[in-house]
Amino acid sequence: MTATADLNIRPEPDREMTEIADYVADFVIESDEAFETARYSLMDSLGCAMLALRYPECAKLLGPVVPGTAVPGGVRVPGTQFELDPVKAAFDIGTLIRWLDFNDTWLAAEWGHPSDNLGGILAAADFVNRRRCASGKGPLTMREVLTAMIKAHEIQGVMALENGFNRVGLDHVVLVKLATAAVVTHLLGGSKEEIVNAVSLVWTDGQSLRTYRHAPNTGTRKSWAAGDATSRGVRLALMTMRGEMGYPSALSAKTWGFYDVSFMGERFKFQRPYGCYVMGNVLFKISFPAEFHAQTAVECALQLHGRVKGRLDEIERIVIATQESAVRIINKTGPLYNPADRDHCIQYMTAIGLIFGELTADHYEDVVATDPRIDALREKMEVNEDLRYSRDYLDPEKRSIANAVQVFFKDGSSTEKVEVEYPIGHRRRRNEGIPLLVEKCKRNLAARLPTGQVAAIMELCLDRQRLEGTLVDEFMGMLVM
Repeated sequence: MTATADLNIRPEPDREMTEIADYVADFVIESDEAFETARYSLMDSLGCAMLALRYPECAKLLGPVVPGTAVPGGVRVPGTQFELDPVKAAFDIGTLIRWLDFNDTWLAAEWGHPSDNLGGILAAADFVNRRRCASGKGPLTMREVLTAMIKAHEIQGVMALENGFNRVGLDHVVLVKLATAAVVTHLLGGSKEEIVNAVSLVWTDGQSLRTYRHAPNTGTRKSWAAGDATSRGVRLALMTMRGEMGYPSALSAKTWGFYDVSFMGERFKFQRPYGCYVMGNVLFKISFPAEFHAQTAVECALQLHGRVKGRLDEIERIVIATQESAVRIINKTGPLYNPADRDHCIQYMTAIGLIFGELTADHYEDVVATDPRIDALREKMEVNEDLRYSRDYLDPEKRSIANAVQVFFKDGSSTEKVEVEYPIGHRRRRNEGIPLLVEKCKRNLAARLPTGQVAAIMELCLDRQRLEGTLVDEFMGMLVM
């Protein structure tokens, strides 16, 4: 019997890829709110990066792959004196931004942190601008960086609305790689065809498993996975710009495409076209560095701190009502082995809030985690799904991230059930949150930079018109040690 030969006729590129290319190349952003929010996202991300430099486990990952390697005129890494090639610089900047789980967040069928793309965007923009200035070509301004941020947020966020990569065991950082590759190819001067080619290379890559985010393997890779993804996006964009070919049916090819291999044969679903929706609705982590599904649980715990701090030994049980996503990804019992394990445990974060009345990055370190009161409270906790919270979490008009906490004592008494539906970083609480976000940025910058340097950065960032007109290389120069 004669075997059937494959029909070797190249199709047109998958629509899902051409729509990204059309959006990146042609869409004009006119939303004032999007640019305003992007500016705050930039400030917040840079503050997170400076704070992360305090932690040796993060700092040891930075710098050239081969120690002593010099890249004259390379990309600057904020808070350091490193000048690196754009691929490694994207890794370093992205890792710094993401390390403490303190930068902006997007929650839907898939979760993620769209400002993770800023690692690749800043690295590519500094790389392009320093070479343009050296050759006398027109420079890039920070307006173009903010534009790239808005579009990267939109690609990652719109893809996440209906498509749960976590459901097939893949990590959300695939969307960081996707968004970075698309907008960086454009920053490098790529055409629509080249953007499609870069995006196709993303889908033909192997994608990261979520195993490093979940029991029993939670570890520090979850803190550098986004840096790795945005770096890979830059690498694929650079390869594309050197003429590397694309793969038009990388998603849809029967048997060998992403859909059949990695997505159970399903095609992506889309709730809305690409525009400016995501940046305007992004969630900021303002009060504490905690996995976002637990943010409101910690707010509840802080409200209860005064009621329980003198009665910790009298507690019989603690009930946490939450959404389905939190039950699935941060509901964790048993030993917690490292800071990355602890900041993905709703019981641990809630216990810290009840005991200390605050939650900082230092509370995840071993010196605090050995406090026996923490595990004693964890053992008394029940985590239950509230179906209304789960519905409102997915409702595009609400997008709540609700939690409730109630403490019951051995004498039969209890606290009130404290419920918080919208965290302070939610769009519905922007007026309350933005002044605190600005203070968070200033405080985090001061963790690394001298007072005068912090003041100059804050003055520039708070003047939107001046910031947007600033050249990228000048801005990056303000951030180095």
